[in-house]
Order: sequence, then C-alpha cells, then structure tokens
Amino acid sequence: MTGTTAILGTHDWVAATGGQLTPAERRRLLRPIAATHAANAVGRVAMLAHLNSGRRAHIDLARLRPPTSILASAAEQEARNRLSPALLNHSFRTYAFGAALGALSDIDVDRELLFAAAMLHDIGLTRPVESVDFTLASARVARDVAETVGLSTAATETMRTAITLHHTPGVKLADGPVAYLLSAGAGVDVAGLQSWKLPPELLDTVVADRPRLCFKREFAAAFRAEAAAVPGGRVRLLRRYGAFDLAIRLAPFRT
Repeated sequence: MTGTTAILGTHDWVAATGGQLTPAERRRLLRPIAATHAANAVGRVAMLAHLNSGRRAHIDLARLRPPTSILASAAEQEARNRLSPALLNHSFRTYAFGAALGALSDIDVDRELLFAAAMLHDIGLTRPVESVDFTLASARVARDVAETVGLSTAATETMRTAITLHHTPGVKLADGPVAYLLSAGAGVDVAGLQSWKLPPELLDTVVADRPRLCFKREFAAAFRAEAAAVPGGRVRLLRRYGAFDLAIRLAPFRT
C-alpha cells in the first residue's frame, strides 16, 4: 500500500498506506530521529546537573486541568472503557504535559481537541492489527466520538490527524497545535523528551495525580507487539533506529 500523495503521518496517509513506510520515507525520518537523540541527550544531562531551563520555569497548574465539555467527557468515557489503567493514566499525563509545554511557549491550542486526542490516541495500541498502524483504529474511535457529539468535520479531521501523526519523528508546530502538543506530551511521558523544559514540581504533580502503574513495562511490551504486527511501520523504525526501548527505560520516571 504505497504511492499516496498524502503527507506522511496524516490520517489520509495512514488510511491509504496502512502506515507502511516506503524506503524514501524511512530515510527521511532518520534525520529527525537523530536530532531528537541529540536534543534529548543535552537536555537530560542538563537535568542531571540541575541546570535545565525547567527549573526556572513557572506554569500555573490550573492550566493543566482537563476541559469540561461534551466532547471531553465522551472521549474520556471511551478511554475508560477501552484502556488499561496504565494506558488510561498515560493518556491523562499526555494531555497535562502537552498543555504544559503549550503554556510554556504560549501556544494557542484548542484544549478540548487536545484532550480528546490525548484520551483516544493509544486505543488502537491495545489490539495490534497485521500490516495496519495502530493509530488508524484510534482515529476511527475518534471519528465515532466526534459524530456522537456533533463535532464539525474540520475539528474531527484535526483530531484524527493529530492521533495518526503523534508518533511520527519530528512533528512540528507547523503541523498544527493539537498535533504538535499531542506528540510532545506523549514524548515527555514515554521517553522524557522535552521534560527538561518543565518544572520538576510539575512533573512530580502530574505523576502523583495520575500514577504510572508500571507504565514503562506495559508500553514497551505494547510497542514490541505493534512493531511485530507492522514491520514496515513507524513503530518498528523507532525501535530499530530510535533505541526506543532504551529511551523508555531512561525516561526520568521510576516506572
């Protein structure tokens, strides 16, 4: 399933390809993987030396509270019905960390869409499908939730593409605030990416509110299963060239 003109990682691309990368697409993703490794190494060393920028940052914790709306409630209920406790708490932390990075950089983002995407982004990870990226199933659930609450077509597409794009190496703000902050929030929680930008007390508070529950072990196992099911996909690429298992183990959280 190749030959689409859709942008890599978007919902249209995953729907057309199943998430299977062409050789050219694999090569293209190696540069952002390398850049992420370099930035992570520098940031984590700064954290160890207590010199990271997050120690001087201040973020009002009230800005991390989940929104209260029909969409937010529907997405949260769907996540509670489908996710394990560890993955459910990861979804909450993904939103909190993404919202925190957004507040730090003064990014104007639709908090309802960010929260809903965070709640639903890993639903497909619980049941790998051969040769089909897990985010396609997550995006289908997001579409169903969107239809239930009467979300606009444009907002639905924003949420679905944020979900399918989130684990693509090198997601940028130009890809949209929801996609960027969803990817960034998940990156903090899974591998500690950009964690050095956040105040240590904020990291501690978010984890205390939504405990990790041996998340590292469960998530690493889920990604191994996804890589085996979709050997031509982004998860396999991350595990092969992104030292993903090691990155999970070295994330600045105990479990």
